[in-house]
Amino acid sequence: MTLSLWTFGLLLISLNGANGINYFPENFVVAKRGNSVKLICGATTGDNVTWMFNDEMKNEDDDEDITQDGQDLMVLDIDKPLLGEYSCWKGGNKLSSTYLLLEAEEDDQLDFLTCRAKSYDCKFSCIWTQSRYTAVRLGLGNDCSEGKKSCHWVSSGEQLLDGGFQFELSHSLSPYAEEDSMLELTAEAIFDLSILRRTKRFYLRDIIQPDSPQIVRCEEMEEALKVTIVPPPTWSTPHSYFSLEHEIEFVYKDHGKTGNSSSCMVPKTIIKLRARSRDSLVPSAWSQWTPWKNVRTAGKKLCKCKNVAKYCCPDVQYEDHCKDKKGKKKRRKSTNATQTSTEVIQ
Repeated sequence: MTLSLWTFGLLLISLNGANGINYFPENFVVAKRGNSVKLICGATTGDNVTWMFNDEMKNEDDDEDITQDGQDLMVLDIDKPLLGEYSCWKGGNKLSSTYLLLEAEEDDQLDFLTCRAKSYDCKFSCIWTQSRYTAVRLGLGNDCSEGKKSCHWVSSGEQLLDGGFQFELSHSLSPYAEEDSMLELTAEAIFDLSILRRTKRFYLRDIIQPDSPQIVRCEEMEEALKVTIVPPPTWSTPHSYFSLEHEIEFVYKDHGKTGNSSSCMVPKTIIKLRARSRDSLVPSAWSQWTPWKNVRTAGKKLCKCKNVAKYCCPDVQYEDHCKDKKGKKKRRKSTNATQTSTEVIQ
């Protein structure tokens, strides 16, 4: 039996639908399984138009679920074989194009969408880790959660190596005002001509996670080692207002066990240390640990200049300070030698 072009088009989309689309069409309609929708052509009054489905001519006599109502098209009892692109034509001119997508029935609650703000500045990032979706976009505000045309969507572009997507978003919250309203983030994701739309709400303070801090100095005191830690360059300023608390983890030299300190003072008998930070005023997430830094104590000098502070973190650069000392010493020797020579001549 010879299949009509319309029936062939339905079979074609059912066979190739698994590939879906990897972008958001300019115009699309989302419908629940079993429901009906009307697709609008948009032609001027009185024009005779032709509808095509996935670039195949529609013959409504071959499918009772699709009927033409004047210039518009009614799609009934929607299911996967009816999903795809419907275009309205007049002669050889395409007047409109609308994708019919199915509302996803999954119970996904965006557990695979994680967001992080490095500071209280106006930007934050999100990562979508569910790899089976071929196109994802995010939007902030009520317009996006309600699916309005005025929503400003942010797309990711190409997928990450693991199949996920990464986004950079901007918000208008003041970093100096008390946060009394939640961010409303809506995600739309396409898979196999189905679309998932979910919204999650959170405070900016809930996603704060600073970058790793910097260990800039480690000095040997009488009873302990004093560690100087500064915030990362990406953290909000002034630091006196946006304060961070630090935690130091260290390894004992004798038995190799680990310990930690919430102050800047750590034991002398350690061989290495690292640090992490978090907002001191809200229960934010800790930053990632810094790389381990080696520690040398017990009078082992790191440079031969005299009267220099007893630094104990050899991974921290400070050689220039020693070179300056040595340079001054050489200049003093040169001056003394010149004076001595002058005295001898006299």
